Amino acid sequence: MSLMNGVAAQRLRIKHNRPLRRVPHILAVLCLMLTNSIGAAPADPLGRIVAIGDVHGDFDDFVALLQHVGLIEKQNHWTGGKATLVQVGDLLDRGPKPRDVMDLLITLEKDAPKDGGRVISLLGNHEVMNLMGDLRYVTQDAYASFADSSSEQRRKSAYKDYLKWRESHSAVLAELRQPLELTEAEWMSRHPVGFIEHREAFGPTGSYGKWLRGHFAVAEINGTIFLHGGISPSMASMKLNAINSGIRDEINVFDSCRQYLLEQRLILPFFNLEEIAAVAQAEIIAEKKSRIPPNPELEARISQFLHFPDWLSVRTDGPLWFRGYDQWADEEGGPQIDKILQSFKADHFVTGHTVQKGGRIRDRFGGKVFLIDTGMLNSYYPGGRASALEIQDNVKFTAQYMDQQIVLLEPAKASLLIEESEEPSLVEDAEVFALPLPVFVLES
Repeated sequence: MSLMNGVAAQRLRIKHNRPLRRVPHILAVLCLMLTNSIGAAPADPLGRIVAIGDVHGDFDDFVALLQHVGLIEKQNHWTGGKATLVQVGDLLDRGPKPRDVMDLLITLEKDAPKDGGRVISLLGNHEVMNLMGDLRYVTQDAYASFADSSSEQRRKSAYKDYLKWRESHSAVLAELRQPLELTEAEWMSRHPVGFIEHREAFGPTGSYGKWLRGHFAVAEINGTIFLHGGISPSMASMKLNAINSGIRDEINVFDSCRQYLLEQRLILPFFNLEEIAAVAQAEIIAEKKSRIPPNPELEARISQFLHFPDWLSVRTDGPLWFRGYDQWADEEGGPQIDKILQSFKADHFVTGHTVQKGGRIRDRFGGKVFLIDTGMLNSYYPGGRASALEIQDNVKFTAQYMDQQIVLLEPAKASLLIEESEEPSLVEDAEVFALPLPVFVLES
């Protein structure tokens, strides 16, 4: 789900090297070698990118994969040097150890830059679901990982607050389409030990909530766009920074509306998204039936909140949920992908979200799209496995598995994105959004 406020996406201007139609590839390589020899750029200007798809709480396989591709060692410290790790979202839900996964990435985000590397963790639909309280896929083990010695007492106290809330909101309860829990046993089963702490941790000031709210949905590096779901044709006219700022704004709107409803005592802090929406709708109905006094400001904020299904971060054609790159037939998707890439002046998409059959990274549309969700959590996705897409110098794309590696796109096969110019240059302007370090490229 998503949210809206006024926080603009961070922008970073960089120089971006692209091959040109009228410059032979061998000449471009020679120029690169010459430039490096005189110290005008690092020896590895484009470098190594490792992209990993959905993890879903599978900490053990995630760690094994990071070690296998040389990004961390046995103590889980960064050993990737100047490499870039991109994780395209869905760290959470379904699996048993989401906290361990997040804690590791939080640490690597801090450690990698010390060696000239970087870690880019993008939002997936499950991150936003947890931020907004859509908890359908949170496991008992995940809740339990947030529990402490005071959790049981905290849970009993929350239940008492819930009973008091019911007593003071009879008019609203009468308008609910489906009743809330009626018995203590039912309430407790839906709020296991660790539930209250989980919700606090994903709040705006919570340890994980604050961290995730600092992430973006999409990043571009050297002409490759990384995101969780995909950019649909309906969004092709948007700028990447507008997509990022739109989703961040939506999250802020959600937080603001939720805080207002808390202050009005219409909801309780541990209400999930379904409960918040149901109570908000019931409040509007009760006002219209004159069961409770009218409150124009409250009604306006509720109306703003109840539009969340139309938000960019929630829509099925939004960047966190879109599945077209997997579902399109070749004849339909080829022209669509060409148009979308052209609109962003990009060469490739790398996305997760949709598990690929056989647990293999899938390249589509002539190597313009790489689908990298291979069902790492194979206890949930039979036949799935851990995998990574390695991009070397922006031209060689290799699928890395624990038992093998398969080259998907090589320089000799890569189609060159070329832009005509009366005075050809090896350098042009491009943008990378929300990246902590500049991408190393040739300077003119």
